[in-house]
Amino acid sequence: MAAVMPAPAASRHLMSGNEAVARAVWEAGVKVAAAYPGTPSTEMMEVVSTYPDIYAEWSVNEKVSLEVAIGAAYAGSRAFCCMKHVGMNVASDALMTLTLTGVIGGLVIAIADDVGLSSSQNEQDSRYWGRFAHVPVFEPADSQEAYDMTKLAYELSERFQVPVILRMTTRINHVKALVTVGERVPHVGAGFKKEPGRFVMVPGNAGKRIPLMFQRDIELRAAAESSPLNVIEDGSDKRLGFIASGPAYMHVKEAFPDAPVLKLGFSHPLPFEKCRALAAQVEQVVVVEEVEPLVETELKAQGLKVLGKEILPLQGELSPNVLKPAIARLLGEPEPEKAPFAPMAVFPRPPTMCVACPHLGVYYTLSQVRNINIAGDIGCYTLGAGHPWNALDTCVSMGAAMGVALGMDKGRGTSDKDKRIVAVIGDSTFLHMGMQGLLDMVYNKGSVTVLLLDNRAVGMTGGQDNPGNGRDIHGEEAPRIDFAKLVAALGVKEERIHVVDPYELPVLFKTIREEVKVPDVSVIITNQPCVLIKDYHKLKPYAVIDDKCTGCGNCIDVGCPAIHVTRRGKEVKASGREVDLAFVRIESSVCTGCGLCVQPCAPKAIVHHVPSAPIQFAKEGSCA
Repeated sequence: MAAVMPAPAASRHLMSGNEAVARAVWEAGVKVAAAYPGTPSTEMMEVVSTYPDIYAEWSVNEKVSLEVAIGAAYAGSRAFCCMKHVGMNVASDALMTLTLTGVIGGLVIAIADDVGLSSSQNEQDSRYWGRFAHVPVFEPADSQEAYDMTKLAYELSERFQVPVILRMTTRINHVKALVTVGERVPHVGAGFKKEPGRFVMVPGNAGKRIPLMFQRDIELRAAAESSPLNVIEDGSDKRLGFIASGPAYMHVKEAFPDAPVLKLGFSHPLPFEKCRALAAQVEQVVVVEEVEPLVETELKAQGLKVLGKEILPLQGELSPNVLKPAIARLLGEPEPEKAPFAPMAVFPRPPTMCVACPHLGVYYTLSQVRNINIAGDIGCYTLGAGHPWNALDTCVSMGAAMGVALGMDKGRGTSDKDKRIVAVIGDSTFLHMGMQGLLDMVYNKGSVTVLLLDNRAVGMTGGQDNPGNGRDIHGEEAPRIDFAKLVAALGVKEERIHVVDPYELPVLFKTIREEVKVPDVSVIITNQPCVLIKDYHKLKPYAVIDDKCTGCGNCIDVGCPAIHVTRRGKEVKASGREVDLAFVRIESSVCTGCGLCVQPCAPKAIVHHVPSAPIQFAKEGSCA
């Protein structure tokens, strides 16, 4: 991406939470920023990379990205790292020791929680990491606070020499609001100073750092008590007071504008005395938090009588339409009437792959292969679990396809002792956490066929670059991994490595069918780019000849969304068996000419599209 010109001081811009954080990172004088893409966090690093004066990178996974940021912070420079909530599971190994060493330059770790599960496999609450790692947690409620708190986090980080977690949620990451911004303030690191007793965490040194961590906890709690980020907002209705943070605070203010509220911006360590002060003003206290009852549990342990998850859901966003009925029941009031709503009849739109996606041929082929179990992974290709393919049996976490497939192989039961095992994984996911699983598979003599789908992009999060496509975060040339050589280096035998074009269905089918029969580890690498990146080149589109179409429906089984059913029918075969027919057309305006649908079409009814004759307009001045 090209560098952007910095905005003038004190100017206002419409920014998402991600954009606001990126702006604050630049203004705070950060020198090094690293991340791995993951919705809803991705745009933070994408925007950071457009600012001058910052080294920015897409790392191969979240652990590496945090370690890069740690190194910069050890050298006295300000550093930034961001990830989605499940990314911290990967990075936590580094975090849990970083809490002992601390930092020199400020380090902010932005974690984007996916409350409501818009694009994730779980809804874990990243506030736990503050408790687990003994580090402070900031929780913005809108874009302006995301900007302000990021800058304040660097000040706190350097004051206490501790990383600070900026806990975001999808509601903050992707919603835009007006943000007042300033200018960059340069920050020059002093350089790394050797201090083995602090930075070399062998047991003897680590044991001496633990008391310092606990002492820091006490000091951080005092800082939270006095922080202007934690404020009691008075209200006239004293029946209930609320304790809330982040988007939950905004929902409370919308639903109960007259109630006193303790707004937590610096939410860990929890300011107990401010919580007691609120409780003294009201008859009852309700803790509104997304999603786990962390604050509620800590306050009850302190002897404070509060309500929380007894009356509120344990999952999802706590929007006003959730809060109002729950509080009405608590107060013994009639629940608010729901506005009459006539649901709009919308044609069902299940998630599917893009037109001409190179994964379509893979899943169409897998759906035709019998007697296999398929371990899947995280990415666009997870959609292979859906209709019409139904060709994915598991999906757990990044890189899990490899280990799960090996476990399926080694843990065969009586019902699947003859099943062949297939693992499906994408290029970026393989580089993120799949290489170790393949090495383990080879080392432990598994019998698994691995489909490594190389589409030259981190597709699910927007087509970001990775080491597999030869471009860095700025789109500039970088070393490109040769996957065939890489898997060979991990121990896969040369004769068991195949590179195939996923649009050539007969070759793909033959290769998969043969390799699943081999009692060894084999890797089939597909080699066509994502259709949404610049590496992909469209071909002449196709169309259906209506008179030739027999309604067999083979083209529909490919799963391309450019193919539409125009009418259905039935046919009785000579055997007496009734067969469903589906007559189709191809939306030529979106067809890219990949040819996947042509190959299974028995009557050869799919041909290159011939545009209709252009409309003839009358010449100027005529009356035609």
